[in-house]
Amino acid sequence: MATGNAWLLYLLSACFLISRLACAHESSLNCEDLGFTGLALCSDCDSLAEFVKDEELISECRACCAQEGEDSITKITYSGAILEVCMRKLVFYPNVQSFIEDDLPKYLNIKVQYRYGSPPKLIMLDEDGNNKETIRIDNWKKEHIEQFLKEKVKGNLERYLKKESTPRFASLTDFVSNPKKFW
Repeated sequence: MATGNAWLLYLLSACFLISRLACAHESSLNCEDLGFTGLALCSDCDSLAEFVKDEELISECRACCAQEGEDSITKITYSGAILEVCMRKLVFYPNVQSFIEDDLPKYLNIKVQYRYGSPPKLIMLDEDGNNKETIRIDNWKKEHIEQFLKEKVKGNLERYLKKESTPRFASLTDFVSNPKKFW
């Protein structure tokens, strides 16, 4: 009889564990289905609550957000990024288009990749050039793209500013002797 009870207890424990794992997996799928990637910080949900009065949406956001802290997602930086977008759809994203045309040259570690049908997204890269994270930027303003890249991609603007501080021409005689070198 004691072995039967132990067996039953073992079986119930296994069922409980399996159901908890299934719920955890289901909740992560639900966040993606709801449009939350887990990249939103909980403070972003507070900002959302100021503008959107849908309590259900706010509670879903809070269920899927990442807590801010000393070792939080805000401290993560990347070595480079690829801004991927469909060239044909680019006209529908004026902020992204403006960023590419006006500000992209400032960023040495960020490249544009045109891929047919792709919504605008940033593919964040590690030191080896491997894809670490993909972030959709469909509705981002140009200023938000700039701020995000300044905070998350290492060494871009500093290198650009150092490069700009060097004189464009080594000397006038160099320019006169070989003008094509400088164009």
